[in-house]
Amino acid sequence: MTRTWIALLLTGIPLIGQQPSLRDELLDRMVGNWVLEGTIAGKQTTHDVSGEWVLGHHYVRLHEVSREKGNDGKHQYEANVYIGWNPAEKQYGCVWLDTYGGIAPVSLAAGKREGDEIPFVFRDKDSVFHTTFRWVKESGEWEWRMDSEEKSGWKPFARVRLRKRT
Repeated sequence: MTRTWIALLLTGIPLIGQQPSLRDELLDRMVGNWVLEGTIAGKQTTHDVSGEWVLGHHYVRLHEVSREKGNDGKHQYEANVYIGWNPAEKQYGCVWLDTYGGIAPVSLAAGKREGDEIPFVFRDKDSVFHTTFRWVKESGEWEWRMDSEEKSGWKPFARVRLRKRT
C-alpha cells in the first residue's frame, strides 16, 4: 500500500507545477541550422549552431560547435545553451554550458525582451558579462554581442552574426 501511494505521489508531482508549452515567435526564429561568423576574444572564428525546441517545447537549445580544432582533433569550443521563459518573473532565462566546464552562477542569466533582442546578464561574485541576442529582420540573421564589465568600462568579447545554413 505504501509503495502505491509513493508511486502515485511521484507520478503526480510533475503534473502539479507543469506549465504549458512555450510559444514565442522570437525564440521560434532561433530554430534551425546556422553558421556563426565573427570575432570572439579578438580572433576570427566560424562555428556551426543548431537550434531546436526541447523538453516539451519549454526551451530552445542552441548547440554550438567551433570549426576550429585543437591538436587533439577535437573542437576547440562546444556549448549547449538553453533559453526559456520564467512566467513568475516575466523574463527569459538562459543556461550556458560549455567546454570550459563547471556550473556556477555565471552559467545562469536572466533578461527581458527589448524589441527584437534579449539582453542577458550573467553574474558571479567577480564578474558581470552581457550577452545580447538580436534578431535582424532585414537580413533574417541573428547578431550576438558579448561584453565583459571591467573597472575601466565595457570590454567587447564577441561580435558575431548567425546566418541560416544553406
